[in-house]
Amino acid sequence: MTVRVQSAPFDFGAEGAAFAAGLPSGAVVTFTGLVRDPGGLVAMEIEHYPGMTERAIGAIVAEATARWSLDGALVIHRHGRLPPGEPIMMVATAARHRAEAFQAAEFLMDYLKSRAPFWKKEIGADGEEWVAARDADEDALSRW
Repeated sequence: MTVRVQSAPFDFGAEGAAFAAGLPSGAVVTFTGLVRDPGGLVAMEIEHYPGMTERAIGAIVAEATARWSLDGALVIHRHGRLPPGEPIMMVATAARHRAEAFQAAEFLMDYLKSRAPFWKKEIGADGEEWVAARDADEDALSRW
């Protein structure tokens, strides 16, 4: 189980290959989220509390690992100022069978989107605005 919260960019291809190397799994699922531009976005600024954020994500990764009998899990989430198109986060899960790997990855992504302690601000040419919680994200998490 690996959790990294970092400002530095990451190479999702290299991260996925390193994650999968040597695992006894029959399935590895990876997902990488990019900063999307809803129109006019200059950058996304992400804040967090070091230590608290890693512990919170680590707890949910431990829950996913036990719930789906994962062979491994990786979560990388960036903070700081990120322009559109930049990788913002990555989830990788490994399990004996694909269903468990996919379900665990979706669970982790839903958690990261709605409950992980990050604060996001969209910066556009016309100003800045904090990103509010979305009902759709809460609904996605409720299925677990």
